Amino acid sequence: MDYEAVIGLETHVQLKTRSKMWCGCANAFGAPPNTHVCPVCLGLPGVLPVPNEEALRLTALTGLLLNCTLPARAKFDRKSYFYPDMPKNYQITQYDQPSTANGWVEFEFQGGTARVRITRAHLEEDVGKSTHFERHSGVDFNRAGVPLLEIVSEPDITSADMAYEYLNALKDILVYGGVSDCDMEKGMVRCDVNVSVRPVGTKELGAKIEIKNMNSFSGVRRALEYEIPRQIEVLKRGGKLVQSTRRWDDVAGITEEMRTKEDAHDYRYFPDPDLMPLEPTAEWLAEVRARVVELPLARKQRFMRDYQLPAGDAEVFKNDVPLGDYFERLAKQSKNPKAVANWVINNLRAKLTEATEKEAAETMMDSEPPLTPRLSSRGGEGALASLKFPPEFLLELVALVEAKTISSSAAQQVFAEMFDTGKAPSAIVQDRGLAQVSDTAAIEKFCDEAIAANPGPVADYRNGKAAALNFLKGQVMKLSKGKANPALAGDILERKLKA
Repeated sequence: MDYEAVIGLETHVQLKTRSKMWCGCANAFGAPPNTHVCPVCLGLPGVLPVPNEEALRLTALTGLLLNCTLPARAKFDRKSYFYPDMPKNYQITQYDQPSTANGWVEFEFQGGTARVRITRAHLEEDVGKSTHFERHSGVDFNRAGVPLLEIVSEPDITSADMAYEYLNALKDILVYGGVSDCDMEKGMVRCDVNVSVRPVGTKELGAKIEIKNMNSFSGVRRALEYEIPRQIEVLKRGGKLVQSTRRWDDVAGITEEMRTKEDAHDYRYFPDPDLMPLEPTAEWLAEVRARVVELPLARKQRFMRDYQLPAGDAEVFKNDVPLGDYFERLAKQSKNPKAVANWVINNLRAKLTEATEKEAAETMMDSEPPLTPRLSSRGGEGALASLKFPPEFLLELVALVEAKTISSSAAQQVFAEMFDTGKAPSAIVQDRGLAQVSDTAAIEKFCDEAIAANPGPVADYRNGKAAALNFLKGQVMKLSKGKANPALAGDILERKLKA
């Protein structure tokens, strides 16, 4: 019997706010343990939570980015459980009336477009972080109370690779929208995996196994690559799977059972008596809708459609938004957007990267060893804004090449000087005498000299070695100091050698 996997993901994302969900403590990573805490986020008796309005806005914005509906009424609930990292012994979350519901994420997968439905994206608070030492454990409550969005997918995912691509697409959307920085090294994104298997062709779901607290997308993929065959093997041996929670051992590459899975009633949900229901007004929702951005996949598809770019170029501009915006500003003024894309990706991006690396190296050399080097000020919008030349100069350079005024190799020299000095391409061409020679008589003279000086390659070409023509063309370019029109030189050489 053949089996298939059914996978749903619960992705927890820390929201990009300056303060925590219910108090004014800083939402910041890296502070000394238990320094960003107060009576509210520690759950001391008598305190009252006050919702972070920016977190409410970012939750609604996420719903719009994920094609969800925004219900007219939502509320907060208490979810009771007793772990050391939860100071109140309950978590404020949303249960039966979340802020968003019924959406979807589309992403590229196996040469096409896949869609995974979103059940809900509900707002809650993060818990503290436990650290286990040799003889004791410590809890840092700096993270407790940080606004956390739980994005629950429908069980539409069918493989480990599909789960990996879904998570990356979801991360791209959240970063694009400014909802979260999604820095996994700082714990801003974590994931719980729900997976079951069933005979192919059946509709009934198998026993759901949850793998908790995955902190990397590659870890999710590896855990599924282990867990799916494990479950299938149990069933093929005649065994029975029961609903349970497992942990992923990344070193050993296996999942291990932690406990049988709780059901919703085990958490004893009830409406939080300290928090009013949420009923967003039309004006408030309009402000949130004004923050909606173009989604990554839509941007890539539009660049391919509107500017006839190949998928690879469009992918670059999808991943680097400032660079893509810079390209689009020029592409709208150009008859050859592909040529513009080549210069932006292959030349401009390379120069910006080189300048960034150089500045970072200089910063490290200037700093005293105990100091942490500051991040480079170049990169993204800042790097593009600091360019010494206006964007239109790049269009001028493309036009010079297309008009065959300069050769491609000369254009590389012009760009390098333009980047360093900000001078106009036409001025650089004139000052350095880089204009391409397209005069037939002059090029014929160079061709005659090359033929006369290289009898061996001439004989090779006439004996059928076509590659010899490229050598002779190189000699023509050398004699002309790189100024001869290479296409015209090739035509003249070929005509003379065949005569």
